[in-house]
This record gives sequence, structure tokens and C-alpha cells, in this order.
Amino acid sequence: MLPQSKKPTIWSRLPALHYRDYRLLWIGLFVSTIGSQMQFTAVNWHVYELLRGQTYTINLFGRAIDLGAEALGLGTLGLVRVIPIILFALAGGLLADTRDRRKLLIWTQVASTILAGLLAFLTLTGTVTIPLIYFLTAALAGVAAFEQPSRQSLIPHLVSREDFANAVSLNTLMFTGASVLGPALGGIVLAYFGVGSVYMANAVSFLAILISLTLLQYRGHAAVSSAGLGLGALLDGLRFTFRTPMIWSTMLLDFLATFFSSARTMLPIVAGDILGLGPVGYGWLSAAQPIGSIVAGSMTALNSNMKRQGAVLLVSVLIYGAATALFGLTASFILAFFFLALTGAADTVSTVIRATLRQLMTPDELRGRMTSVNMVFFMGGPQLGELEAGLVAAAFGVPFAIVSGGIATVVLTLLIAWKYPVLRQFDSPVAEPVGATAA
Repeated sequence: MLPQSKKPTIWSRLPALHYRDYRLLWIGLFVSTIGSQMQFTAVNWHVYELLRGQTYTINLFGRAIDLGAEALGLGTLGLVRVIPIILFALAGGLLADTRDRRKLLIWTQVASTILAGLLAFLTLTGTVTIPLIYFLTAALAGVAAFEQPSRQSLIPHLVSREDFANAVSLNTLMFTGASVLGPALGGIVLAYFGVGSVYMANAVSFLAILISLTLLQYRGHAAVSSAGLGLGALLDGLRFTFRTPMIWSTMLLDFLATFFSSARTMLPIVAGDILGLGPVGYGWLSAAQPIGSIVAGSMTALNSNMKRQGAVLLVSVLIYGAATALFGLTASFILAFFFLALTGAADTVSTVIRATLRQLMTPDELRGRMTSVNMVFFMGGPQLGELEAGLVAAAFGVPFAIVSGGIATVVLTLLIAWKYPVLRQFDSPVAEPVGATAA
């Protein structure tokens, strides 16, 4: 009688976690991201509370128009987050390719700890102002412009090529899980201990990733010589990105979708003015997208061999836009929660596909620069989208801003699908192994 094969376990279906260094980084990022999501939620609510009920009057074609200050204030948060990314992302990618990525990550986490601690101190002492909130938010975004290219370029060295797709799925699952816990915890701490305590919790959370980076066995080296640091090296990264149709088309798709369907910044107004919720209810509504992401992320993590990935990517973005439009039409908490969760699930599927193919199709010596270009798109899209949503919401109302953005996303996704047949037909990435040993 032939022996029966062992039934696959959840652990066996998560091969990326078999690598010690990846496990350490994953855990540290999970704790740190919880803190960052708590602060993201708190900053939005903080600005909303400080500006609530105020209006700005502008003269347009001889007619006085009143604009809601809270919508403009929240939209401005998106602007101050994106400016440092546009200014510093390419430099961050170049450093990621020409410097020790692990050491760069340590320094960026130290800087983030200091900035978050300063925001907590100013808030707890009652000396914080809207301009100071904007300045420190911009500074943290500037640090992220140097941190993300190094972090994303480091991960392919911590797992083998065949397990990299699983690592991307687990990274997405980690982020979305933290994005559920972060807003929920942020709303509770905000309600019972105040916004300054949320900022302090974020500052402390950065210690987790610092400890993880210190314990990594991987020491690596720069992908290319620092002698290549200059304009020519920057142009090499740009040329590779824009001349690779699969990479460029996914970046464009990501930017347009998040630009027009960026409804998250309007959540304080939706929660407070439309749904009549307090800080705790706002925190749970903020967790809706990540909850949907966890469901989708769990499925992709347990089944990394997805077929017809290009078609799945395009359909997921179409669902993302349609669900955003439906969210803007509802005045029910349950339906709002459901449609937000659906946007999170659709976005996670597209994120896993995009991140996997970009990293595996990019040579190691260009990964930092490709990631930095992508950073301008995937972070610039939602942050500029927050400004666009704030301006449209201030002039025409929050529901109109959200619904029109969702419809625009659907239309533009169909145009990109028509323009780039290579994206529709894409099935699986081809790349050389990166090499790592499980431990």
C-alpha cells in the first residue's frame, strides 16, 4: 500500500516565513506599521477637529463661494505628504542602489522616531498648530522617501525567487493587518487618552523595526558602486522604468486609480457629518478597507500561483473604482463599511500582482531606482488625490467628490486596458533567482 501524502498545512503554504531574516523584518514592520496607521488616523481627525465648522470665502468670476475649511485642511494633508516624495524619492532610490540598504533603513527609522516624538511632545504640551502638523507630516513623508526604496529592494535578498511572491503577499497582509489594528486602536486611544498619546505610541513603535534591523544576519553590500552616484545613474533608472511596458503601465494604472478614488482622507467628514459617528466609530470605519485587504491578502498568501494575472489586475482595479463610487452614494454605516472593505480587497489583489512582477522583472542594480520611481506614482497618486478630493468636496460636497472619483477610475482603467494589450495578456513574470536560504 502506497503511503499517503501529507496534507499541506498553513505553515507549509507560507514559505517566506521560513526565512529567519524575513520573519524578523516582517514582525518589526508589523508593529511599526500599526503605530504609523494609528498616527495617520489621528492626524486626519486632529486637523478635522481643529478646523471643524470653519469656512473660507473666495471670489470666483465675481461670485463669493464658501468652501469648507475642514475639507480643504484634509486635502492639504495630502499635498504636504506628496511634495517630499516628489522631491526626494529618486534620490532615495539612488541611495538604495549605491549604499548599504540595511544601514539606510536604520537611520531612517531613527529619524522617524524623533519626528513622531516631537509631534507627540508639541501636542501634549498644547503648543501644536496646523502649520506644525503639516511640517512634521511632510518631514515624515520625506523620511519615507528614503526608507521605502531601501526596504523594498532589501526583501528580494531575504527569500529565494520561488518564495518571493509569497513574501509580497505576506507583506501586503502584514500592512493590511496593521491597518486594521492601527485605526481601531487609534480611535480608542484618541477617544480616551487624546491625540498626543496616539503620536507617542507611534514614536515608540519604531523601536520594533530598529531592533529587527539590528538582529538581521544579512549584511549584504551596495548593488552598484557609489562612484555611479549622479545624474546618469538616475536617468538609467528612469529609462528602464519607462521603456518596460509592463512596469510603466502598472505604475500608470496605480497612479490614476488612487488619484481619483482616494476617499480615505474624507473619512472624518463622512463619519462625523454624514454618518454621525464619533472617534471610535471613525476608527472602525477607517479599518474597513484593511479588513477587506486581510481577506484578499490571506487568499493570495495561501495561493501564490495566480493565473492570468494581467486580467485579474485590471478587473480588481475596476472593482476598486466601482466600490468607491457606491461608497459615496450611501448614508448607511453598514453599507459604507462593506463598500470600503471591497475597495481594500480589490486594491490588495492588484498590489500583490504589481509588486511581484516589478521586483522580479527588475535587475538588482536598478531595484532601488525603479522602486523610487514607482513610489512617486503609488504614493503621489493617493496624496495628490486627497488634495483633489478636498478641493472638489469643498466646492461640491463630499459625496460628489467620492462618486465622481470612482467613476473616473473605472473609465480610465478601461482606457489603459485598451492602450496596453501586453497588460491584458500578462500571465507570469520572468526573472533570475535572487537567492536566499531558509533558516
